[in-house]
This record gives sequence, structure tokens and C-alpha cells, in this order.
Amino acid sequence: MRVAVVIPARNEAELIARCLASIGDQRVIVVADRCVDDTAVIARGHGAEVIEIDEATVGLARAIGCEAALRDPAVSWLACTDADSVVPPNWIAEQLRLAAAGVDVVVGTVHPDFDDLTGQQIRAWHDTHPPGAANGHVHGANLGLRASAYRAVGGFAPVSEHEDNDLVARLASAGFTVAPTAAIEVMTSGRTFGRTPGGYARYLRDDLLSAAGRLAS
Repeated sequence: MRVAVVIPARNEAELIARCLASIGDQRVIVVADRCVDDTAVIARGHGAEVIEIDEATVGLARAIGCEAALRDPAVSWLACTDADSVVPPNWIAEQLRLAAAGVDVVVGTVHPDFDDLTGQQIRAWHDTHPPGAANGHVHGANLGLRASAYRAVGGFAPVSEHEDNDLVARLASAGFTVAPTAAIEVMTSGRTFGRTPGGYARYLRDDLLSAAGRLAS
């Protein structure tokens, strides 16, 4: 299967190099969305195809990247991550193994960069995330899907957040096989103020400690 990796990025000059280095020898499309730093320059320097837009809309950025990838009719698998993330060495191989077994959508787990968290946050994370558990939470930072399935449901919606959850919900409703996995966990930034108001950063900032408290009680 020919794979394309799609990455939206907005002002990620500090982190995108480590993301691209972790992906290795794959076709990578970076959609630099309203960047005012060197994100696009750095991505090109690492061999990525770069599309520059001025929308500040992550769903549209992902959609544009996937559309560009699928102009190559040989691309049959789309892998999605984020510019502030680091994927494991077996990230693509495990997605393709699951695809060969009949899976249409791979939903992987993520964990924050613990260097970005306080001790209290780290303890709360471990309390609420048992190791090796495929929790089924959808993250754009760790998502893979069959190109034919993506086309069948119309792709990513041009929304400002939760485009990943929306897409997977439509795929599941359409009858495509969705497989949660903890075998290819992606590390993503532990920052508490992100590029969207309701994304992973907000979870780390507002919800993580309260979730650990509810579990303890």
C-alpha cells in the first residue's frame, strides 16, 4: 500500500523538525496554516511537501493535505499526525498490518511529553491511563485510514476543532471497521494552550486533574 502522511501545522517551528524526523522515509505533506514563523521552511528542509494556506482552521488544513495526497491515485492509505508530535518507529508498519487484516480506520493512543507537565499532572496521567489500554479516544495526532473509506464519507470537515472525532464517527456510522490500538502510541506536546480552544491542550489544562480526582473518589 502506498502511504501519505498528512500534518497540519500552525507556527510549529520549534517542534516540527522532531516530528518529521520521527516519520522517516515516507511521503509527507505539511499544510502550514497561517504560519508567521519558519514552519514551512523547516518542513521543506526535511523533505516534506508544503502547502501554505491562511485559514487557521485545522479541519480544512487536514482536508487540503489529504486532497493533495489523493491526487496520486496510487495512494491507498492516509496517516495523520500533528506537527507537535513524535510517532514511534513502527507507526506506519503497524497501521499497514492492521489494514492487511481488514481494518479501515486505525485509532491510536497518545501521551503527552512529560517534560512539559508538572509532577501532579504526570501522576494524574498515569492514574487515568492504564499502560497498554486501547481506549478508543480519537486523536488527529494518531490516526490512519484507508483512502477509499476517506473518500466514501467526504473526508475531513472544514471545522476549527474536533474534525478528527467527526470523521471517525461518520466512518463508523457508514460501516467501516474502526480498530483502537495502543501498539503505536504517539507522544504529543504537553503544552496547556494549543492551537484550538477545545483540543488536547485544553484537556491537559482543565480536565486531567479533575478526572484523576473522580477516579480516586
